[in-house]
Amino acid sequence: MPEAVRFSVSLSEELLEKFDQLLLEKAYGNRSEGIRDLIRDFLVQEEIDANKDVVGVITLVYDHHVRELTDNLISKQHDSTAKVISSMHVHLDHHNCLEVIVARGKSKVLHQFADGLIGTRGVKHGKLVVTSTGADLPR
Repeated sequence: MPEAVRFSVSLSEELLEKFDQLLLEKAYGNRSEGIRDLIRDFLVQEEIDANKDVVGVITLVYDHHVRELTDNLISKQHDSTAKVISSMHVHLDHHNCLEVIVARGKSKVLHQFADGLIGTRGVKHGKLVVTSTGADLPR
């Protein structure tokens, strides 16, 4: 692991108190861990562009009683140029299901894939969360 570099940051007492409270709520061991996560998150967001390889998690909530919905969602997964790595199906209640799909590909392709799934008739809610593959992130 690379040698740690110490640096100082100036901020208001109020901002520091709110940050410390958040660190407690999120169970961080210290401020350094929190700052490292913030910096990595910022770097990941800057790294992601249309042509960058990314990994995404797509969550869908839908009514499985909608005619042909399940077949449509499966067909879209098989037809996509995004690589579906894994999926999980959860029965929430008698009518509603949760589908979690992990996929990999170019950012633009992944967004188009997710939009196509989320926009399918019968899907009540959907969301794509994208992150870096981690290959270019420093420790």
